[in-house]
Amino acid sequence: MVIILYLAVAIIAVAFSVLVYFLAQTLKSAQKTMDDVASTLEDVQEQMKGLNEETTELLHRTNLLAADVQHKSKSLNSIFDAVQGFGESLGNVNDSVRKVTESIEQSGEEHSGKIAQTLQWGKAAIDLLHRWQNGKKSNG
Repeated sequence: MVIILYLAVAIIAVAFSVLVYFLAQTLKSAQKTMDDVASTLEDVQEQMKGLNEETTELLHRTNLLAADVQHKSKSLNSIFDAVQGFGESLGNVNDSVRKVTESIEQSGEEHSGKIAQTLQWGKAAIDLLHRWQNGKKSNG
């Protein structure tokens, strides 16, 4: 009976030793995995620092570009104002030309009878002049 007890204690000791051995192997493997994870996290952290710096630089450049676009837009506003002023001036000139044209047309209509009469008198005067010259040639 004592032998069975010693045998049972020996089997328990061997089983415990095997368990400790495999537990040690598992812990070593877990330690290696944890070291790999830590290394990967350090790499990710370095990449994040670089990404953060690039993002900051990109935001800075974007702000500079936005300021430049705003400045150029303000410069273009004065050009558009000048073009608008030119357009208004051209419209005023067109209105003035239209008024002058209407005035000339109205004066022409009012004086058309006088002009026709003047043309008739001028034609009559030219006919008299031609007759007088023809009469002078035939008498001469």
